[in-house]
Amino acid sequence: MMSDEAVLSRLIVVGASHRTSPEAMRDRLVIAEEDVARFLHGICAAGFTNAVALSTCARTEIFGLASDMTSARESAVSALAELGGVNVKDLSPQTYFYEAENALRHLLRVSASLDSPIIGEPEVTGQFRDAVRAAERHGFLGVELNSIVQAVYRTSKRVRTKTEIGQRSVSIAACATQVASDVQGDLARVKALLITGGEMGELIADHLRNQGLSQLTLIARSRARAEISARRYDCHFAVLDDLPQMLSDADIVITSLGAGQYLFSPEDVSAALAARRLRPMLFIDAAIPSDVDPAVNDLEGAFAYSLDDFERIALEGRFQRDEALAEAELIIEEGLHEYLHAAAERDAVPAVLALRQHFENIRQSVLADVGDDTKIDEVTRRLTNRLLHNPSEALRNLATVECGTGSEMERLIKLLFNLCDNEDNTGEQ
Repeated sequence: MMSDEAVLSRLIVVGASHRTSPEAMRDRLVIAEEDVARFLHGICAAGFTNAVALSTCARTEIFGLASDMTSARESAVSALAELGGVNVKDLSPQTYFYEAENALRHLLRVSASLDSPIIGEPEVTGQFRDAVRAAERHGFLGVELNSIVQAVYRTSKRVRTKTEIGQRSVSIAACATQVASDVQGDLARVKALLITGGEMGELIADHLRNQGLSQLTLIARSRARAEISARRYDCHFAVLDDLPQMLSDADIVITSLGAGQYLFSPEDVSAALAARRLRPMLFIDAAIPSDVDPAVNDLEGAFAYSLDDFERIALEGRFQRDEALAEAELIIEEGLHEYLHAAAERDAVPAVLALRQHFENIRQSVLADVGDDTKIDEVTRRLTNRLLHNPSEALRNLATVECGTGSEMERLIKLLFNLCDNEDNTGEQ
């Protein structure tokens, strides 16, 4: 098995996320559960030795191990382009690429939900684990990649337990649920639409379901994404083109598409309210940027709440969120350094064992050469001479090399054997 440092040097991440790619493109890159095995097989046949495919509302990315980074990157982008039915030249500028230490840092941030549209979304941690389990189930994880995954899990758990970063999302969802109950009353009697595109909307829907909401229809741009997401809720689904006909029947609309233009204008909502005979409608706008025109809130019978509204309710101030984020980022860096430090220590073990065995062989050789009557000082003198012979020759040879190699080796030996100038160091503990 390769050393941990060698494994890390082969780690690669390639993907498209909310930071690099519009939602319409990300919809095309969804990897359905039944397609994961075939997709990973193609990736591993084209340059990856092990791989995991993570596909969420905010991102589709592949991470794994590869010997040739350039080839692996190209094969990953080609596989994603084929999946989405788009040209590689069109997709490539919308992708990101990390390798080695930067790749590990990225995975740590993704799993801890620091790279999500809504910082602290708890779903992404579970989605990350589900993606790893799928890769393992189909035989694409491997021992070496799993060692990196376990380091990611440890750090993600530390972020969750030692900071309040996850409480922000939970608090927002809880506030949204309370507002929904205040506006519509018994949630078991209302109908809701979930226009999905971001994980915060799904988290709010989860909270509403836990409080009794049962009549839910999930809407997405594409039928594939709508059907996949609806399986989780065991609910009806539709595509975005169906929204105008469904709006007037909705008591609650949860939207998290973030398409860059308003999905709901005052005119659209006014028409729906008229059809409802002014029965109230609640819009929970969990999108970034907003899906609901703020003017909707001026309509009689319409109540529109944005994430900022819920955050003002859920948090005492912005300082708490920023403080938690800063703490989480520090834990990410600690997790990265812990992995690197542990990897270096494990990689040094064979050399240390070899050094100990080498000294033991020399000791045994000296004992075999001397008789029982030999004085102790003679035994120790011979032992010292033999132990120091090769290092002394190496130092003398290095003294003639330019660029200070000999001096650097001398400094290293002093460090290794605790040698200090003008001090008597016996090395005894």
